[in-house]
Amino acid sequence: MAFGNLNRDRVRSLPLTQIMVNPAQPRSRFEEESLQQLADSIAANGLLQPITVRETEPGRYQLVAGERRWRACMKLGMSHIPAIVKSCTLQESAVLALIENIHRQDLDLFDQAQGIASLIRYWGVTQEEAANRLGIAQSTLANRLRLLKLSPAIQQVMREGSLTERHGRALLRLPQEPQQLQAAKVMAQKEMTVAQAEKYVEDLLKTSARPKPTRLFICKDLRLFLNTVDKAVQTMKSAGLAIQTRQADEGDFICLTLRIPKSAQNSRPA
Repeated sequence: MAFGNLNRDRVRSLPLTQIMVNPAQPRSRFEEESLQQLADSIAANGLLQPITVRETEPGRYQLVAGERRWRACMKLGMSHIPAIVKSCTLQESAVLALIENIHRQDLDLFDQAQGIASLIRYWGVTQEEAANRLGIAQSTLANRLRLLKLSPAIQQVMREGSLTERHGRALLRLPQEPQQLQAAKVMAQKEMTVAQAEKYVEDLLKTSARPKPTRLFICKDLRLFLNTVDKAVQTMKSAGLAIQTRQADEGDFICLTLRIPKSAQNSRPA
């Protein structure tokens, strides 16, 4: 993708208060501990790499890349920060922010996947074309995008349990979301390795594929059954029904016949 007027980029020292965040920033979470470590490093060694911004109006800037550095400098109470000011449109800024963050190793898996999906929509290209533009293997891109099929609840469990992309791919083999969520919780609680997680999912699939045993109710004592029928007959007779019964032994079977009157007239005693 070509960006116009990028040769006019320049570095300035900008007031931190004049810089606002980029709404297209793919990173949804900033770990406090990680930010503090970055702030300590900047305090000890200075800011080694300027942030990148674009000017939205005179004296106002929007971040393109470097929000973690900007936040760390804010924590240190710095008033100004070195910044590269790019001449680019809002859309170009959004794409630059996505591309810059997608290649960062510390970017959350799901934020990375969402960023890739946003770029594909913006460019209007296939996964293969997007992979070529981003310089990553198509299989890597496709596997990353598949993670977005996991529900937000599962994504949260994976984040909190430090589960990897391969854990997520194992979960996707399970057909139902509730089963995926429960499996993710077990993986996180037991701190399963990828190999353990894959075997666990394989065992779940084998268990669900087994035919459930049919429960057979066998009357071991026929007399109990006949007594139950007899009690029911007596109850109906007590209610005034002139019910007629007949029992016949037919060898391998006992035939029970019940004649229940449909009208009160037929229920009167003879």
